[in-house]
Amino acid sequence: MTVTAEDAKSSNLRTRIASALVLAPLALVLAWIGGWPFAALLAAASVAMALELAALLPSEGRGEKVLLVGFSLVAVGMAGAGLPLVALIAGMGGLFLSIAFRLWRGEALWVPLFAYPYLLLPLVGMLWLRFDPLLGRAAIFWLLGVVWATDTFAYFAGRTIGGPKIAPQLSPKKTWAGLIGGMLGAGIVGFGTSLLLGLGSPALLALVSAFLAVVAQAGDFLESGLKRHAGVKDSGTLIPGHGGILDRVDGLVTATMGAALLALLHMAAGPGAGVLIWP
Repeated sequence: MTVTAEDAKSSNLRTRIASALVLAPLALVLAWIGGWPFAALLAAASVAMALELAALLPSEGRGEKVLLVGFSLVAVGMAGAGLPLVALIAGMGGLFLSIAFRLWRGEALWVPLFAYPYLLLPLVGMLWLRFDPLLGRAAIFWLLGVVWATDTFAYFAGRTIGGPKIAPQLSPKKTWAGLIGGMLGAGIVGFGTSLLLGLGSPALLALVSAFLAVVAQAGDFLESGLKRHAGVKDSGTLIPGHGGILDRVDGLVTATMGAALLALLHMAAGPGAGVLIWP
């Protein structure tokens, strides 16, 4: 029996849908519960992310991989205990150790200078947002909604409208029409979230959400660049039909960093209010 390309594509789509139906509800339930269950989810994710990231970046020794995994777990543990600043300081300790090892071996320093912020900032930032007692749950569900709407609207707008590519050398399928569609989808999520909360300006949160859609798409391009540099199609094989965990959270990584920075700069009653209530 001959398997055609169309059959293979259909089978892969079914696998992707099945994986999403298993993993997405689990992530949403733990995000809703918050506390240590949510921190445990991020701790498990941090290990997989660290291993995949280490495989994508040039490294001369296994010790740096162990450092990255170990300090990511320490950072998640500290943030999960309500100590995000301590978590970041712990992460800096791992960064400095990795730099010291590379200086000793005469290797490039850009690898740890990229890896530690890329891995630890979104993990700590997500826990910091979720642990806000007033609007933490709403902030996380808004953030997830923005990223998922960005991906979904960008996919359908890109396929339906097509048009010029943004950066074909990095991601051949990403179009400007898809980006605009993703911004529209994210804006709808922001507008609806503000209406549901009954706080702040729905129009302004829609604009903030559309801005984060651009940040999320930038994360997709960044991870695509890492994979092309490493000469691989996927970051891993952990999720059937999807590749690695970095393939699924590339946009969420940068969007979380963007949201956390906005919360830090605009924080009023707490980090949740800092991203959800405008002005």
